[in-house]
Amino acid sequence: MGLASKAVEEARERVKTAIINSGFDFPPKKITVNLAPADLPKDSAAYDLPIAVGVLVAGGQVMLPEGNKYFYGELSLDGTLRPTRGILLLALHAARSKDVTIFVPRPSAAEATVVSGVKVIPVLNLSDLVRHISGAKEIAPLPHSKGSSDDEAVIDFDLKEIAGQEQAKRALVIAAAGGHNLLMWGPPGTGKTMLARALPGILPPLSSKEALEVTRIYSISGLLSPGTALIRRRSFRSPHHGVSAAGLIGGGTSPLPGEVSLAHLGVLFMDEMPEFPRSVLEGLRQPMEDGFVEIVRVSGHVRYPASFTLIAAINPCPCGYLGHPRRECKCTEKQIAKYRHRISGPILDRIDLTVMVAPVEVEKLSITREMKQDSLTSQEAKKAVVGARKIAEKRFKGTPLYTNSQMRNKDVKNFAKLTPEAENFLKIAAEKYDFSARSYMRLIKVARTIADLGKSEPILPIHMAEALQYKQLV
Repeated sequence: MGLASKAVEEARERVKTAIINSGFDFPPKKITVNLAPADLPKDSAAYDLPIAVGVLVAGGQVMLPEGNKYFYGELSLDGTLRPTRGILLLALHAARSKDVTIFVPRPSAAEATVVSGVKVIPVLNLSDLVRHISGAKEIAPLPHSKGSSDDEAVIDFDLKEIAGQEQAKRALVIAAAGGHNLLMWGPPGTGKTMLARALPGILPPLSSKEALEVTRIYSISGLLSPGTALIRRRSFRSPHHGVSAAGLIGGGTSPLPGEVSLAHLGVLFMDEMPEFPRSVLEGLRQPMEDGFVEIVRVSGHVRYPASFTLIAAINPCPCGYLGHPRRECKCTEKQIAKYRHRISGPILDRIDLTVMVAPVEVEKLSITREMKQDSLTSQEAKKAVVGARKIAEKRFKGTPLYTNSQMRNKDVKNFAKLTPEAENFLKIAAEKYDFSARSYMRLIKVARTIADLGKSEPILPIHMAEALQYKQLV
């Protein structure tokens, strides 16, 4: 009783069978399990273990010692505990109290060890748990962990492998350093996808605070691999254009995080962005602006963090060859207009950097041609990005901000100081191009990142001018 879902109702059979198969007696009487509070929906197989322990305690087959104890995990029919999502959230909740012990499945126990102040007991099966509680054979608690030290991202492409596209590479570095949204447009085969795939190689590893935020999301989604304690690599999510609104934003009967939340503090890459349904794209408005997503259902109201860097790639027209120097575009003006209107103005207004990825000269594509020594490598780009991020980290100390793109208007006034010349340049540009208030503030954020890359405290006209050139319209 207590608003149990189908998964919880089926716990009756799992618990009964697990208790019998573990060598214990199941009471031959009616048993009532009250899941309080009664008005809170319950939807998880994690109630199996506490229900089983409750039945054994009520039947007098085991006696619980004093102290704060949490039991959490899904039972197999043979009494073995299965990997269960949400262990990290349980540990964070338990850490609010003193002298707390949590009993969780051994395959998922590692993620709870990153929370200090909590004693984590990894349980293999119900029999071992009973022996531990009775004192017959204790289970050694897991030591506190700082998470995996393996923070090297898997690199698909190195920037030096991409021929030409120096301006696009520069825009990629700026996007990585400040967490800015980037739109790349150009004909097919010019390297847009390769550039996006090279981005993880220049991103810095997650800090301890950031890693905990990301791991919480993956824990509740059940996407943590068994034995993983803490995620140190920034996410790179690349959903197919057939993704549903619930898949991208999050949702379901019991709302789970979508791609925008799984890309939190990482990258969301949308290849061929106009091919995504208009309704799906419009769902990006709130997370792109606020850094979180609100999911409202009859069963409850959930807020998930979704502060991601959007990298979008589009063609200039349906056939892709509008403005191509060697190939003819066969699209009509009506087709081109319809294609471009698939991405609304409010979405484009939330994109900080826009760069054209032009066709590469044939000479630069020769496989026998030696690579330029001065060509930017991912290692060099990462060093610049890490340096800019450290400057921002020092600036935002004591605030919930991580990157320049997360600054609100009041933060921009406090942390983005413009020289009089830079401010005058910005005013002239805003009047000439009729920028919205949002575009005006985002331009300053990009200039702040460019100044950080140049290790300059004030924002100079040269920084503002470079930021302005990435504000071109598609």
